[in-house]
Amino acid sequence: MATDIINLDHHATTAVPPAVWDAMRAAPPGNSSSGHSLGRVARRAFDEAKERVAARLGAHPDEVLFTSGATESNNIAIFGAPPGPVAAGPIEHSCVTEPLKSLARRGEPVTWLPVAADGTTIVSDLTDDLKLVAVMLVNHETGAIQPVVPAGPWRWHCDAAQAVGKLPVNFQEMGATTLSASGHKFGAPPGIGILLIRRGVTLRPLTFGGPHQQGRRPGTEPVAFAVGLATALDLSCDAMEHRRPHVASLKARLIENLAACAGTVVVNSPERSSPYVVNVSFPGLRADQLLMAFDTAGVACSAGPACSSGTVQVSAGLQAMGMPEERLRSAIRFSFSAAQTRAEIDEAGRRIERAVRHLRR
Repeated sequence: MATDIINLDHHATTAVPPAVWDAMRAAPPGNSSSGHSLGRVARRAFDEAKERVAARLGAHPDEVLFTSGATESNNIAIFGAPPGPVAAGPIEHSCVTEPLKSLARRGEPVTWLPVAADGTTIVSDLTDDLKLVAVMLVNHETGAIQPVVPAGPWRWHCDAAQAVGKLPVNFQEMGATTLSASGHKFGAPPGIGILLIRRGVTLRPLTFGGPHQQGRRPGTEPVAFAVGLATALDLSCDAMEHRRPHVASLKARLIENLAACAGTVVVNSPERSSPYVVNVSFPGLRADQLLMAFDTAGVACSAGPACSSGTVQVSAGLQAMGMPEERLRSAIRFSFSAAQTRAEIDEAGRRIERAVRHLRR
C-alpha cells in the first residue's frame, strides 16, 4: 500500500486549520449559563459566535442554534415540525431520509418527490396540503445544486451541509424555514453544527432539560466548539471566492485524467454542480473492487456517503436518477480540497488509471 495517501474524500470530512484549534484553546472555560464573571465571559463568547455565524449566512443571531452536527439539526427540523404530510427527494442524505421513514412508520404521510436525470429534485408539483418539504442545497454524492423550493403553505427544510463554507449561502434571501450544516465539512472539528430557524417558527424540542438556546436544545452550551465553528466559517467565507475557481480546475483536471483509463468512464455529476465533488462510474467493475484497488494505490475516495460506516451499498440517490445498473454499481465519489495542487491531482489520476487498467486486464 502506498504511504503517501492522496485524499480525494474531502466531502466526508475536512482538516481543521491551526487557527481554529487556536481559537478553541483560547475560548473562555466558564459555563455560559453561570451568573458569575467566568460565566458572563463565556456567554459573551458564545453569543459572539452566533453573531459571526449569522453574519456569514444571512441570518439573525437569534436564528442560530448550535447542535452536534447536521444529523441532529435535521432530526430537530423534521421531528420538531408540526405533524402532517411531508415531501422530500430520495437523493437526500440518510440523516434526512431515515427520520422521514420513521415518520412514515408512525403513519405520517411521506411523499418521495421525483428526481431528474441530472440529480435534482423536481419541486414543480408540490401540493398545498404539505406541512414540510425537505430539499437539500448541494447533493453529497453528485454535487448537483438543487432547486429553490417555491414559497407555499409548507415549511422548507434545507440540508446545506455540503454548501456552507464552500458556496454562497444567504438564509434570508433563499427563503428556507430551517437550514442545517456540519462544522467538520468546512474546517471545524466533528461534534459541532448549526440549525438556522427562521424567526417566529416554533419547533418542538427533541430533548428536555434547562432553558439553554431558547429551550430548543437543553444542555451546557459548547462554547469552545461554537467559537471553533465560527472561526472555521470566517476562514472559509473569506477564502471562498479564490478557492472556488482553483477547486473547479482540480475537478476538471481529474475528469480529464480519468479519460485515459482503460475502458469506459462515465461522469455522473451534472454540469451545474459543486466544484468540490465529482461522481464517476467505471462500467464493468464493482465499487468495492475499485475502492480496494484505489486504497492500495494510495488514493482515498468513497462509493457513497461516509456515514455508511465503511459499507458499500447501492445509492438510493443514484438509483432515483434512473442510472443503469452497471453505472450504479461502479460509482465512485471523488471530492477535493482547496489545499490540493494540480500535481497532486495528476498523480492521483495516474494511480487511478493504473488501478483500473489492472482490474480490467
